[in-house]
Amino acid sequence: MAEKAAAMMSRPMMIRWYLRVKSYEIPISEEEEADNAKQSKKKQKTNNGKGKGTKPKKKASNQPETIQVDFVFCDMNERFFHGVKTLVHRNSVHSPHSSQLADLTIENNMVGTVLSTDQDDNVFGFASVVNLTTNSSSTCIESLKKICLDKCPQQHKPEMETVLSGKTKRPAGFFFQERMVNVPLEITEVLHQQLVLDMDHAVKNARDEDEKKSLDFGAFVRLAPCYSGGGGGANSAIYKYFDDEIFATNAEFVYTFDAPKMFEEDEEELKCSVIVMTKTGHRAAMKELKKMVGN
Repeated sequence: MAEKAAAMMSRPMMIRWYLRVKSYEIPISEEEEADNAKQSKKKQKTNNGKGKGTKPKKKASNQPETIQVDFVFCDMNERFFHGVKTLVHRNSVHSPHSSQLADLTIENNMVGTVLSTDQDDNVFGFASVVNLTTNSSSTCIESLKKICLDKCPQQHKPEMETVLSGKTKRPAGFFFQERMVNVPLEITEVLHQQLVLDMDHAVKNARDEDEKKSLDFGAFVRLAPCYSGGGGGANSAIYKYFDDEIFATNAEFVYTFDAPKMFEEDEEELKCSVIVMTKTGHRAAMKELKKMVGN
């Protein structure tokens, strides 16, 4: 533990300062507005019959409500557990194992970044890559591997089996990234860039050759939430996160399966897109993302 702590302390602080971002105004999502409306109705019912007058409410504005946020990128830490778990739980494929996956990503502090603020422990997003071989004893990792193989089309099954076998020259990792959907594009790009910096730093500063090999990822498996868009191939999916489409276009292969519904009343049919990238494909996607955002 002491050696690992020393390795973490040796990480250059300039990275964190470089990634400190100016204030952004974040529009409150429709989901949050709906929750606020429900709370407002509850308060209104509570006040009825009390005999006390209430102040007239201001007329609702057509402009979206915004909050001002000063973002900062942080290393994985136990204080972010509940925030990470909440975001993981929103992915219906990951929700049955949300606690275990949150623990795994936080323990994997050499390769992972949390998007938060200086004032509190809120988690606006996170990105992490978890080695699927060294964590093969984890029930949630084994479950995800089984899902990937069970849902894999026959034409890609030999490749998928090789990626998940743990016998490749360089390890494969499950690429986890979740965030609030209204996080600004510039912040999303920096979040991904920070993950690349983390991976490069972890390999360069590994304690021994075994750890270096375990962190030098050669392939990435991403289970991306999406919806059916018609057509065929990678373009048949409408991705929840725009950057997943970029990863899909730079992937070795992509396939989609029906994801479990989060709620019975959900009308849209949820899908999950399995995106399998090499390191070369991932870096190419990063360049494309950077060009798109204009940084």
